Amino acid sequence: MVADTMPENPGEVRELIRQGKLMRPTCGLVPGYTQANLVTLPAELAFDFFLFCQRNPRPCPVLEVLEPGKYEPVLTAPGADIRVDVPLYRVYRDGELVSEEREVAAYWNENLVSFLLGCSFTFETALIRDGISLRHLDEGKNVAMYVTSIQTTPAGMFSGPLVVSMRPIHMEKVVRAVQITSRFPAVHGAPVHIGSPERIGISDLSRPDYGDPVEIRDDEVPVFWACGVTPQAVALQSKPSLMITHAPGYMFITDLRDESLSVL
Repeated sequence: MVADTMPENPGEVRELIRQGKLMRPTCGLVPGYTQANLVTLPAELAFDFFLFCQRNPRPCPVLEVLEPGKYEPVLTAPGADIRVDVPLYRVYRDGELVSEEREVAAYWNENLVSFLLGCSFTFETALIRDGISLRHLDEGKNVAMYVTSIQTTPAGMFSGPLVVSMRPIHMEKVVRAVQITSRFPAVHGAPVHIGSPERIGISDLSRPDYGDPVEIRDDEVPVFWACGVTPQAVALQSKPSLMITHAPGYMFITDLRDESLSVL
């Protein structure tokens, strides 16, 4: 399906995903609607993870928490099913990535608690509307994501490094990009770092840990935002018995309008 025939309604796009007709990174899909990261854990780990999110709101801004065993996100996308409405999932067991799945209904049980966390794809529409181009969209790629040397604030069993997403921004528009994204704290907000990737432990921008590399031109600055893939890096270190997530860049698309999350 080409971009000019893509539905503009999030429910219709979720239906395509559910039917297996759309399996690609969701950046650029359904502009104007909020996208979300998914983290599903056993109920006995849910409080620790919720505390982790409270202590690390930049990478893990909570949009919705589902009751144990529930899979319909009634606050953000009534009628949706988070077990089948994400294009690609990841399953972690005891700190190991064990599989990528098209759907995860087979893993489901009454003891699982799911979290939907804000995603930076949400503020990309606002950047584009203000004339700030985004290279990964221009090149038809997934956004580049990197594990940093910045450590999150531990909570219970959960601890680990911060993951960031990177977008090259023209040096004359960096301040404006900061202003725009600052309006969206529920989807990571303002950048956590600008320029000098080596200062946050990134040695080679051409080799992202997740997503795709993009060109960075001489008149551009790499700008880094906290990323909702952070829980996946945390899972590798903290080793929960089970964690089900989206694959990086393959988000859950909600019915929330982007502007509903703007604070200004």
